[in-house]
Amino acid sequence: MAHGSTRPTSRDVAQAAGVSQAAVSLVLGDKWRGRVSEATAERVREAARELGYRPNLAARNLRLGHTRTVLLVVPALTTEFFAGVYTGAARVAAHHGFGVVLYPSPEGIGPARDPFASAQAALDGVIASSMAADALTAIRGDQLPLVMLDSDPDGSLGAATVNLDITDGVRQVADHLLRLRHRRFLHLAADVPSWTFDVRARELATRIGEVPGTSLLTVRAPISIDGARTAAETALSAKGPRPTAIICDDDKLAAGAYKAVRRLGLRIPDDISVTGLDDLALATAIDPELTTVRLDAELFGERGMQALLAVLEGREPEEGDIPVELVVRGSTAPPSAP
Repeated sequence: MAHGSTRPTSRDVAQAAGVSQAAVSLVLGDKWRGRVSEATAERVREAARELGYRPNLAARNLRLGHTRTVLLVVPALTTEFFAGVYTGAARVAAHHGFGVVLYPSPEGIGPARDPFASAQAALDGVIASSMAADALTAIRGDQLPLVMLDSDPDGSLGAATVNLDITDGVRQVADHLLRLRHRRFLHLAADVPSWTFDVRARELATRIGEVPGTSLLTVRAPISIDGARTAAETALSAKGPRPTAIICDDDKLAAGAYKAVRRLGLRIPDDISVTGLDDLALATAIDPELTTVRLDAELFGERGMQALLAVLEGREPEEGDIPVELVVRGSTAPPSAP
């Protein structure tokens, strides 16, 4: 090749094929049909192959005003749940020629710093999972299409909101424990000011409050095993009748509750039942295996990306929350004493 180490250009391809640069653009952009002949198109492709020419997609996308890149903002990569959300979003994105950049907000649900000098120049849209509504202003400016995941649909900044049916998940947990005849409940709540955890607390209070003779104590804990253990141990050591079931906002809190129960010399589920919410790998790693609510993280990511594509194309995104499923394992049983 006569060009040494320099990268071949579309002009080189045009010269080798004996056509104009415009014809090269049409053929390599797959827009040649009806404009140039099949033989000419093949000659251009052959010249591009011989020269090792690759179109500069970045330059072409900048000319078009699109980078075909989406930013996925998550609170933090603390569980595999958000890895699943990313996997699902990236799968749908790749099918449509988009890339997904993952940005774990270092402040969790607080205001997120713009990860780029100017996000608007670098991105076509944003999918933001489990974020406070005001956390996104720096990232999205006011220019970018935004889809919110796990967020209040009524107070959303986004053009669309995609949610898991967390309300139904909590209802399934409460109904399961009430059917087992539990009446004294401890809610180990995530100490995170976010819509999804508000939904859990509200639905749990409503569902349990409908049944006479029940009590519900709520204790907040950071989403960490140690934080949950400390909070649960304090609550279970308090005076008065002990709760017979601990309902945890997520599986990591449940693992902390297990430790608290064992340190107090109690057994799960004989003395106390425990439930989680997420169905992380952790749920089957602890013993007994955890009764919890399975959330389909990959489907969540897929639906988020599909909603953003719909917004970008001016279509209405699919409606309806994603169903969730209670998985009953060994951590729940009827209470041993009245």
